[in-house]
Amino acid sequence: MKYAIRTLGCKVNQFETQAIEKLLRARGHAPTEGGDADVVIVNTCAVTAESGRKSRQAVRRLLSDNPGAVAAVCGCYSQLSPEDAEALGAEVVYGSGDRMAFVDAVERAAAERQRERKIDDPFRRLTLEPLPAGPMEGRTRAYMKIEDGCDNFCAYCIIPYARGRVRSMPLADAAAEATRLQAEGFLEIVVSGIEISSYGKDFQNGAGLADAIAAIAGAAPRCRVRLGSLEPTVVTPDFCRRLAELGNVCPHFHLSLQSGCDRTLAAMRRKYDCDGFRRAVNALRETFPGCALTADLITGFPGETEADFESTLAFLREIGFAAMHVFPYSVRPGTRAAGMPDQLPRAVKEARARRAQAVADELEDAYLRAQLGETRSVLFETEQDGLWQGHSENYCLVRAEGEDLHGLIRNVKIIGLEGKNLVGLTL
Repeated sequence: MKYAIRTLGCKVNQFETQAIEKLLRARGHAPTEGGDADVVIVNTCAVTAESGRKSRQAVRRLLSDNPGAVAAVCGCYSQLSPEDAEALGAEVVYGSGDRMAFVDAVERAAAERQRERKIDDPFRRLTLEPLPAGPMEGRTRAYMKIEDGCDNFCAYCIIPYARGRVRSMPLADAAAEATRLQAEGFLEIVVSGIEISSYGKDFQNGAGLADAIAAIAGAAPRCRVRLGSLEPTVVTPDFCRRLAELGNVCPHFHLSLQSGCDRTLAAMRRKYDCDGFRRAVNALRETFPGCALTADLITGFPGETEADFESTLAFLREIGFAAMHVFPYSVRPGTRAAGMPDQLPRAVKEARARRAQAVADELEDAYLRAQLGETRSVLFETEQDGLWQGHSENYCLVRAEGEDLHGLIRNVKIIGLEGKNLVGLTL
């Protein structure tokens, strides 16, 4: 069986797609991009209405490119809107769980054109489904999913309804996975989950995210360990101290900001205010001097005034992020925010996103220029135009000359900046 596969959305979806591919290849199936797929698979996203639109578009495009193929969809969009997925022509419709059964269903559909739909209640899931971690061959870093689900129920977010409540990987399993990935030759493990800051909440035994990172870092001492998105509430001086003592945690931290205005954060039902976020930033910078801090930002949330937005811009400049993902607020049916009054016009939301992105670009440029003259540890991944490129420990993209550097970590002296790429000399 030949398959073509597409992924939309977050790192968890990327991890799960890699797991699906590993399972398919282990059973003798092969990927194709030649328009001759027997099955087309889309791992969908529903974090915004736009994500849903892109998921539908991906299904239509793959079916158009592969006439006669079986269409199989899974993920958050099909979890929440299975009828819409079927209306697109999908013969296999699964949600955000049970990836092993999904692969079985794909095989049955390819062999017998057997239609199958399986949508469970995500709030009845009690454990984390074990899936094979790591990328397909040829990659240099591996994703490890240690958690699924979210208990935060922020006003703008549909994901708890698509993923269910927090479920964590046991510490022993996390350590075993890390040991295996190091043995396979990977030099960086990216710890991911829907909301990893809540890791261990379901165990009710005192274990938390710092314990999981310690287990992973200790089991794979030759690997860099990079953390996924963090809630500011988990970042305390003790949390930072424990991570720093491990020695192989990357000094790059992505914090879920969303707004730099207390009034807007409260309306979003976030669990911190600007002062709490500020304390988290200070703890990280005191423990990891020069670390890269990145964040997400939503502009034009319902009720956000011009004064609120100006407060956010001022907060961005105060913190000095290394990079940001900026999104205009997108109404997601089924969320509390969708029914809020004072919805802003699309033009206002998008104009604010452009203004915020301009500030973010200035801050990113300043952070990159601060790297000039520094020596960074770079994991090289690809070769392009005669130069090798990879990411430093603080997640800057670095380009340098060298001989076959793929999958190697080298110290690089940063000597220049080209756009958003640092240029260096391999030492």
